[in-house]
Amino acid sequence: MTKWKSWYAAIRNNNISLHDRMFRLFSLASLIALIVVDAVCIMVGEGLAVIAVLGISWLCIVLITFFAIHTGRVDIAIQMAATLLIWLILPVGFFFGGGLNGGSQIWFVFCFVYISLMMTGRVRNVFFACALLVTGACYLIADQNPGLISGHADALAYLDAFSSVVLLSAVTCVMILFQKNAFEQENRLANEQKKEIMELNEMQNHFFSSMSHEIRTPINTIIGLNEMTLREQGISDEVAENSLNIQGASRILLSLINDILDMSKIESGKMTIVNAPYDVGVMLSEIVNMIWSRTKEKDLAFHVDIDPSLPARLNGDEVRIKQVLINILNNAVKYTERGSVTLTVSCKRKDDGHVTVTYAVADTGEGIKKENIPYLFNAFRRVDEKRNRYIEGTGLGLSIVKQLVELMGGEVTVDSIYTKGSTFVVVLDQGIEDEGAIGELHLERRRLMSRRNTHVKTFEAPKARVLIVDDNEVNLLVAQKLLRETGMKIDTAISGEDCLKETMRYTYDLIFMDHLMPKMDGIACLHALRSQAGGLNTQTPVIALTANAGSDAIAMYEREGFDDCLLKPVSGELLEQAVIKFLPPGLVIQIAETDEETVEENPVRKIRRKRPVRITTESVCDLPEELLLKKHVSVMPFTIHTEGGDFLDGVEIDGDAALSYIELMGKRAYATEPEVPEYIAFFARQLERSQQVIHIAAGKGTSGAFFKATAASQTFGNVMVINSAQLSGGLGFLVLRASQMAEQGVPAKEIVGRIEALKTQIRTSFLLDTTKYQKMNGRIPKRANIVCEAFMLHPFVAMTQNGMQMRRLYPGKLRTAWKKYIREAFRDAADVDKSLLFITYSGLTAKDIHEIEELIAKWIQFDRVIKQNVSPSSSTMFGPGTFGLAYVAGQMM
Repeated sequence: MTKWKSWYAAIRNNNISLHDRMFRLFSLASLIALIVVDAVCIMVGEGLAVIAVLGISWLCIVLITFFAIHTGRVDIAIQMAATLLIWLILPVGFFFGGGLNGGSQIWFVFCFVYISLMMTGRVRNVFFACALLVTGACYLIADQNPGLISGHADALAYLDAFSSVVLLSAVTCVMILFQKNAFEQENRLANEQKKEIMELNEMQNHFFSSMSHEIRTPINTIIGLNEMTLREQGISDEVAENSLNIQGASRILLSLINDILDMSKIESGKMTIVNAPYDVGVMLSEIVNMIWSRTKEKDLAFHVDIDPSLPARLNGDEVRIKQVLINILNNAVKYTERGSVTLTVSCKRKDDGHVTVTYAVADTGEGIKKENIPYLFNAFRRVDEKRNRYIEGTGLGLSIVKQLVELMGGEVTVDSIYTKGSTFVVVLDQGIEDEGAIGELHLERRRLMSRRNTHVKTFEAPKARVLIVDDNEVNLLVAQKLLRETGMKIDTAISGEDCLKETMRYTYDLIFMDHLMPKMDGIACLHALRSQAGGLNTQTPVIALTANAGSDAIAMYEREGFDDCLLKPVSGELLEQAVIKFLPPGLVIQIAETDEETVEENPVRKIRRKRPVRITTESVCDLPEELLLKKHVSVMPFTIHTEGGDFLDGVEIDGDAALSYIELMGKRAYATEPEVPEYIAFFARQLERSQQVIHIAAGKGTSGAFFKATAASQTFGNVMVINSAQLSGGLGFLVLRASQMAEQGVPAKEIVGRIEALKTQIRTSFLLDTTKYQKMNGRIPKRANIVCEAFMLHPFVAMTQNGMQMRRLYPGKLRTAWKKYIREAFRDAADVDKSLLFITYSGLTAKDIHEIEELIAKWIQFDRVIKQNVSPSSSTMFGPGTFGLAYVAGQMM
């Protein structure tokens, strides 16, 4: 009994591979089956040869199983068992067990099942061929020489066949159920592990975001007060040098924080490359200024060689290029104890308005062993750990470099001689903004000239009043000092509650608001400010001034209603630029010209205000206006053509008005989609406020909107068009889901993929009162309309990939047709996602809609129902008395 328990425990032991457990179970089932078969053979009076073969087979399987368990050679054991089954048990059982008149032939099936479940690859194919050969040979020989078959009496033959069927069915069911349960268990375990991994990733991202906020706050103080020191007139060269070194060290510390945050963004797929014009000379000067102090600390020479033919202004992601070069240069300085570090920049102009820029960083450090180079760009891994155990750093720099360069479409390589030094080469394609060459750059002279970082006051605004809200008093002090030369009246508030008190007392021209404050955070304070009863600042511009640099921060602040956002630590220059941008022009006294093209320093940079992804669609989506506004969805209207003129769908005419025109005046009205130039202008407007546009077009079987929008999108590189294969509520469903994903910061390509999958799950249909409007629009022949009108037939129309398709015609009263249509629409209620239902209608009263809702509730209860009068385009297509249903079949993606 103990051995059987241990055998059973081994089969259920998840620590043993599924393959081994299957072998144990198959062996056990086979042994039991052979015992039963042997007993049946004795009962039916089989010959001694069959009984002996079965007994020998039983013993062989015991030995094979023992061999597999004690040697671990399960694959060999399986092949031995299959060989025994194919070449001995099956032929002997067939010829001495009655052939076609016995149960032996059923065991050929068992053989094929065994091979299928227990073997893989070429071995399985070989044994399949052998089993097929033996099976065919047995039947052929039996056909040619019937006398070789030892037969049964009919009663015994039936008993033999019955027992074989029962045994084979039992063994096969046991194996299939075991495998099914094992896979379900593995799937459940995998889902649990996936959930744990997602929770860990969320915790990691939250930790990175919190750490960023906590570290950026004191760095903001250091950089801000250090900038005030550099602004002072008459300070000594030593003080200026110390302040400049503090500035460089602070930026390096900030770059380490950004490395950790950027790794989190890259891993979550939320890192994006944003190209914009930049000044090459300014960018390289800033990089050199940051590295110079570090090379001086280690008494290293720092050489810079810039190709004079390099264009002065390029188009690319300057922030990421600086991050890449600073990481590589910092790495070179860290691993170089003596000698020099050299930055070389060269270029090769192309004919398409682009230039290939090559950045090379060479050092005279210890170099890298050849076998370690493949692991050089792995996160958290430091090559030659023993030699470099005292080197500081996160171990993320080069991993981020590689991934950022690849995101920018470039290439990074390394050439190293161990003990002699290394050279890292980054090759990037950049657009040319200015054909003029940069010429000779004297970066060391630029550094000496900028040591004092002299601040030039550009404006004053003595009549302006600004409020700064922050729970950190030092941050308030820094912001006050950085803005004091403007002459503005600056008030401060230490909390959200204090802010609301101040906004009841004074009218402010601008408010800077921290985000993460105790009790009432900046977002809650902004919402309270906007709805403050009797408040004096409900319309005042509010800028988020925050250390929260999470990957979704940009979209979140824009979504919550902030007018702009600045990341801490922030320079006086950026603060002043924000003030000039939002102060009324009459309050600003310009003193010096501002350089609008000033390159913002990394990481002190203003967050771009463009929405990462904007969802657009056409007016036939039939979403409520307030929902479109809330979700920031832009709509391209169709045009309603009448004999009295043309009107924009939903803008100049509504659905009821279009129906009244047709019904009362007896005249035709029809809708058409916009033309390609109109789509081009529409997309251009959207790209002024967004980095990418996803346009979800009406189904290509319902209009030409998809084709024209697609043609227009070819003009742009960042507009994607989706054929929704839907109309009305179904289209609205996709638009709503896409806008939700855009708000969550889901990348554009991923949104497109999910929507393409989701549209196959959406079920959209309509019940029409009459076919008259379908006839007017040329969708059905005149004779068909006459028949439908004569017999009071109400069409059930459903959306398909190819357009609208008439599924059924319900005769009789309209309300009777409602019941039949709803029953048909929700026939498979168990397969319906109950989270949301769209009901779109035309020419129905509130009482009608309420009755329809009650009829639906009898079949299925939805968590949320959106009811919307259809657009004029849809109403002219379907006519009055129409309503449609749209829902998701299965779990919504």
